[in-house]
Amino acid sequence: MRIQNMLVGAAAAALIAFPALAQDGQYREQLTRILTEAAAGTCSVALMAPPLLDACNAQIEGMSPALAAMGAIESLTFVRSEDTPQGPVETWAVKFSGGQTLNWVIGHRGPDGKFGVVGT
Repeated sequence: MRIQNMLVGAAAAALIAFPALAQDGQYREQLTRILTEAAAGTCSVALMAPPLLDACNAQIEGMSPALAAMGAIESLTFVRSEDTPQGPVETWAVKFSGGQTLNWVIGHRGPDGKFGVVGT
């Protein structure tokens, strides 16, 4: 019992010392929307910065059928957030109804709310 209490205390101390460990990511809804729109054959003008939008449009013909074949998104699980000079980049484990789980990153959000990075 004493060891269990010590472990609980250590975990609580870690959450106080490192609050980022206790937080969920911020970009779940945006990543869901980007992936859902891409599976339907559309690159998200509202969420993608111009260089990312250009890259998406160049790949959408191949990317859309591949995403659609994986099935609907069943769940997103936050993995981690990494600070970069261009802003945070979050990693999410995305589980699709076809059974596949892929890690996706999203980040480098500009002042206009658009993302510079989305990918596996």
